[in-house]
Amino acid sequence: MSTSNLLIIMSDEHQARAMGCAGHSFVQTPNLDELASRGIRFTNAYTPSPICVPARAAFATGRYAHQNRLWDNAMPYTGAIPGWGHALQAQGTAVESIGKLHYRNTQDPTGFDVEHIPMMVADGVGMVWASIRKEDERASRSGRMLGKYIGPGTSPYTEYDAAVTEKTVEWLKELDQSHNKPWCLYVGLVAPHFPLVVPEQFYKLYPHDSLPEVKQHPDTGYKQHPWIAKQNAFMDSEKKFESAEERLTAIASYYGLCTWLDDNIGRILAALEQAGLAQNTTVVYTSDHGDNVGARGLWGKSNMYEEACAVPLIMAGPDIEPATCDTVVSLLDLSVTITSHFNTAIDASHEHGEVRGQDLKRIVKDSLVNPTPSDRVVFSEYHAAGSVSGAFMIRKGRWKYIYYAGFEPELFDLESDPEELTNVAANKAYASVVKDLHTDLLEICDPVSTDALAHQDQAALIDSYGGREKALALGASAATPPPDTAS
Repeated sequence: MSTSNLLIIMSDEHQARAMGCAGHSFVQTPNLDELASRGIRFTNAYTPSPICVPARAAFATGRYAHQNRLWDNAMPYTGAIPGWGHALQAQGTAVESIGKLHYRNTQDPTGFDVEHIPMMVADGVGMVWASIRKEDERASRSGRMLGKYIGPGTSPYTEYDAAVTEKTVEWLKELDQSHNKPWCLYVGLVAPHFPLVVPEQFYKLYPHDSLPEVKQHPDTGYKQHPWIAKQNAFMDSEKKFESAEERLTAIASYYGLCTWLDDNIGRILAALEQAGLAQNTTVVYTSDHGDNVGARGLWGKSNMYEEACAVPLIMAGPDIEPATCDTVVSLLDLSVTITSHFNTAIDASHEHGEVRGQDLKRIVKDSLVNPTPSDRVVFSEYHAAGSVSGAFMIRKGRWKYIYYAGFEPELFDLESDPEELTNVAANKAYASVVKDLHTDLLEICDPVSTDALAHQDQAALIDSYGGREKALALGASAATPPPDTAS
C-alpha cells in the first residue's frame, strides 16, 4: 500500500484548455499551473459522458455509462454498483468527501465514511423532465439554463464553493496525524458551472475588449451538425442572451469562474502545506466534463467536441516526476488509479461487468517507452437532455470519431486540426480510418442497441413517475440547488 495520502479535487464544467498550463492565451490559473509544474498533466483526458450525473456515476464505478445503465441527470448513483470508495472502505482506508457528489441522497452507501455538505441531485430524483427524449414529446423548462442574471456578484454556487473550500481547509487543519495510515479525501467544487455569476475581482480580470471571437459561430456561416442542431434546440442558450454585450459578459464570467476555482484550489493546497501534509499527499485535479463557452453557438456541455468532452487532469505527489503525458486517458483510468494507489481494486464481479481503465501511473510509465501510442482507445457516450439519439465518441491516437445513432458521423484529425474545424468523415480518403474506428466502437458497445436500451430505460422511468405530464414537473429547472451550508 502507498504511504501517500490521496486528495482528489473535482470541479464541474471546467474546459480542459482553460488553464495557463494548458497553453490558454489569457485565462489565469496560477495555482493549477504550479500544481502542473511539479506533477503530470495529461493533455488528452476525457469524460466518460459529457453531463454531470452519468459522468460522476461512471467515475465512481470505473464503468461506462451504458454498463451502469445510469444514462442521464435523473438516474443518479446509489452505491448499488461497487466503486472505488467501497474498495477503500473494505480494506479500512479512511475515505471521506466534501462538496458536490451529485448522487441520489445521503442515505445511500456510496463509498464514503463521511459526506460533508454534499450536493446531491434535486429532490433525490434529478432532472426527470429532461429524460423525455422523443423529439415530439420533450419540453424544456421556462427561463434559460445559464440563469436569470449573468455577471459579477455572488450566487448560491459561489457561496457553496466558499463553504466547501472552508470545510476542506478546516478538515486538513483538524486532521488527527497521530496515526500513520494514509487517507483519501474527495473534494467536489462546482465552479465554473453556471450560473455565470462570479465575484467581481475575478470578473474584472477578463474585460470584454480582450476576449477573442468564438470559433465557428452560426452567425458567421457555420452550419451545426444535424444531431447537434436538434440537441441544442432543446435549450438554446445562445438565442436567450438579451444582447451581444450580455453574451460577452457570459464569456467573461465563465473565465472568471475558472480563476475563482483556481483561487479556491490554491487555498486548499496552502492548507495542505500548512498542515505538514504536502510532502506525503498525492493531489489529483480534474473535472467531470467541460463547457462549450459559445463555440459553434453552443453553451454548457452535452456533446463530443473537445470543449465539452475533454477534461483537465493533473496529478502531483511525492513520487511523481514533472512531465506531460499525451496518451489518451479517461476519468475511468483515474477510478482505477485511486484503488491502485491503496493497493486494492474495484469489485469487478458485479453483474454490471468489468471495470474499465488502467492505472495512470502505469500509463505514464509506458509513455516513456512509447510517447504517443496510437492504439489506446478512450470512449465517451451521451444519452441525456435534448438528445434525440445516442452520441458515441472514440478517441484513438490522432483521431476522434463521433457516431450519432441515425445520423452521419464526424471524424476529426486532432493532430492537424486540433480545433475540430473540418469534419472529414465523408471524405473517401479517410474511409479506412472510419471503418477501423467504428470497429473499435463495436468492441465496446453496439451503438444501435445501446441507444435503444437507453430510450427503453428512460421511458420506464417516466412511466414510473406517472407519465409525461407529471415527469415534466420533476427536478430542478437548471443548475442543481446546493445544500444549506449556513450551519
